[in-house]
Amino acid sequence: MSETFTGPDGHARCRWAGSAPEFLDYHDHEWGFPVADDIRLFEKICLESFQSGLSWRTILNKRPAFRAAFDGFDFHEVARYGAQDVARLLGDARIVRHRGKIEAVINNAARAVEMVEAEGSLATFFWRYEPPPEELGRPQTQSQSPSSIRLSMALKRLGWRFVGPTTMFAFMQAMGLINDHALSCELRAAADEARRRFARPT
Repeated sequence: MSETFTGPDGHARCRWAGSAPEFLDYHDHEWGFPVADDIRLFEKICLESFQSGLSWRTILNKRPAFRAAFDGFDFHEVARYGAQDVARLLGDARIVRHRGKIEAVINNAARAVEMVEAEGSLATFFWRYEPPPEELGRPQTQSQSPSSIRLSMALKRLGWRFVGPTTMFAFMQAMGLINDHALSCELRAAADEARRRFARPT
């Protein structure tokens, strides 16, 4: 089976991007392009944790509702959530109503505030775990890596929840710490160039 499909514009893209109409824009403009914005990094970790046991299509379609429900994933705001907010979120049919995952987002928001105080930014911490090329195989053949395992362990030591190594690998793929576009995907070169030009936070 080919690793790519031909999009409506005639360009080759990663095969998964053709499995749902809403994946196309996400694939072309977000997935695999480097991110240093702390809110986007925090949002992605939260959404990856909500995806556990579900499809990314479900989560992507609900992303606007998640953003509305969680104050745009401003972790300084979410860290202040209490029991009333948990009850509100459990009653919000627009999102995934899973108590453990909702409470994990609130917990992780507090840990994110602590991380910014200690590191200066979330980006500084996360980009420290950018995998070296030699630990990565052919694109889209891995579900975790030594670096995603190390990142998972580091976050768990700091008290973060729902941050297993597979979840962290998906996070790294999406946020551009890895360029995992298929070798014949026409977006791979654009992601490579974005990564080349990206100023790693220090």
